[in-house]
Amino acid sequence: MTLNQLYYAIAISKENSLNEAAKKLFISQPSLTGAMHSLESELGFDIFIRSKSGVTLTAKGAEFIGYAKSVVEQYDILDAKYISKKGVKRVFGVSMQHYTFAVNAFIELVKEYGCDEYEFEVRETKTYDVIQNVKNQNSEIGILYINDFNRKIITKTFNESGVEFTPLFECSIYAYLSRENPLAKEKLKKGKMIKIEELDAYPCLVFDQGEYNSAYFAEEVLNTREYKKSIKADDRATMLNLIKGLNGYTLCSGIICEDLNGDDYCAIKLDIDEKMTIGYISRKNSVISEMGQKYIEEVSKYQDRILQ
Repeated sequence: MTLNQLYYAIAISKENSLNEAAKKLFISQPSLTGAMHSLESELGFDIFIRSKSGVTLTAKGAEFIGYAKSVVEQYDILDAKYISKKGVKRVFGVSMQHYTFAVNAFIELVKEYGCDEYEFEVRETKTYDVIQNVKNQNSEIGILYINDFNRKIITKTFNESGVEFTPLFECSIYAYLSRENPLAKEKLKKGKMIKIEELDAYPCLVFDQGEYNSAYFAEEVLNTREYKKSIKADDRATMLNLIKGLNGYTLCSGIICEDLNGDDYCAIKLDIDEKMTIGYISRKNSVISEMGQKYIEEVSKYQDRILQ
């Protein structure tokens, strides 16, 4: 296995095409194909599935590319510092379920460090993709939650993916609504909690999990409850519009970030005993980078903003 072969494999995975990757690498396609066959023969498994429409990664191939990216990045840093003496940006990426506070923590990180030395990547995405991004080293850190209901299945997925979960803080469950919602107005005025049955008159908004639309991968707790009205959305901006436009609601941790979402929304505690634990995932046996540690510190600060 050579460094060039790693560069080649990464280029192919980006382009999904041997021909396009060869152009980007300024080598002939037969040379690239030969290098990949040699690498796959040495590894003992196929990195790519080849078809008339292009190439795609196998399951083992995706894992291999994750490690290859890490090796190449470290080599580029060594080369820039000690050999070529040229500047090179280090990459730091995070993935998360749709949490405003996790995005806000990322913003604070970028503000502090700037973009001169780092190339930052943030992915607000589906639960399964958060896990896969960390598994394949597209993201160093993933932010998500576990609770009593999903713990067994999610933990099994963590183990199969070679990642581990570290808890940060525990939260009660809140309904996130527009301040103009009639139920929100009533509860805010009286300072009372919401009973889950009182929400039945309003549409429950949930994030679509795509192919992995299992209750165990849902971003909202109480996801096995039969809701009289429900609507799926796939991004946070749409969710906020539906909350305001349809008097809908979603379930959340109670961590409010008005500086990003504005003050048109509120979180009111549900009258239930259910809890959720928010934490981060990272690759097993990996050393979290200085930037990763700093991001975890920024996220941890939001424990003080959990509503009581």
